Amino acid sequence: MTAERDFPDSPPYELRQPSDQRIPFVFNSPHSGRYYPAAFLQQSQLDPHTIRRSEDCFVDQLFASAVMIGAPLMVAHFPRAYLDVNREPYELDAKMFFEPLPSYANGHSARVAGGLGTIPRLVGEGQEIYTHKLHIVEALSRIETIYRPYHTLLGDTLVTTRERFGYGVLVDCHSMPTGIRFPESGMRPDFIIGDRFGTSCAPELANAAIQLLREMGYVVAHNKPYAGGYITEHYGRPLKKFHTLQIEVNRGLYLNEHSYEKKAGFDQLQRDIALFLRDLVSLPDFYFLDTPLAAE
Repeated sequence: MTAERDFPDSPPYELRQPSDQRIPFVFNSPHSGRYYPAAFLQQSQLDPHTIRRSEDCFVDQLFASAVMIGAPLMVAHFPRAYLDVNREPYELDAKMFFEPLPSYANGHSARVAGGLGTIPRLVGEGQEIYTHKLHIVEALSRIETIYRPYHTLLGDTLVTTRERFGYGVLVDCHSMPTGIRFPESGMRPDFIIGDRFGTSCAPELANAAIQLLREMGYVVAHNKPYAGGYITEHYGRPLKKFHTLQIEVNRGLYLNEHSYEKKAGFDQLQRDIALFLRDLVSLPDFYFLDTPLAAE
């Protein structure tokens, strides 16, 4: 099995639990994995440094305070370049495989066309990962032994949260390249809050996130250019009392993107995010229990 082969000494992901879940929030860091399996690196034409270009470096550490305030934190240890759980389960690029795709695969999405499917073809600025085509069984094994169990655990945690509190809120945590700019002004956003253009959560959640961060002095964008990926879209069901918000943090605030080392601002940003989360999770319950959205 792929998971056992590629992660023999440690699990490919973990759910960090507080001693007692005190709030109806669940946090998720699906792209911060830093363990690159040896077999995967042998398949790649990229060196161990370059292949990290798609990694949301240290995002799990930036949001570590979630556990201290009483929320579970799901953390991927597998890297995004190896498997992307923020995609549909079978967004696969036919050009990457010797064999034809299975009939149920989605080989024509915009993300596949961009080289960023469930099994990515590219990292960074269009750099090809693999030296040769893969056998389709390799992709399906990663999906069946890591992707599906990951989402099962995440989904079960949200269901348990809703059963306990009456609703569940998922905050999907990411980072974005330093070079992201507002198209109109050229300014660099420090954070981007995504709610799938108002469909994935109660509007008060996104509004509060934006306001809290702006009050802390950060430049914040809403939905552009990142409105939320598969996780935000899939789990954000406000009419079913599941609310999902995506948060993107600009890596320029905390990371040297050439050396992948933390910058001097990392500790301050981590403290600011801890304060931000403390205030965000204190929103009144009725915002989440009485949602006015007309349709899913």
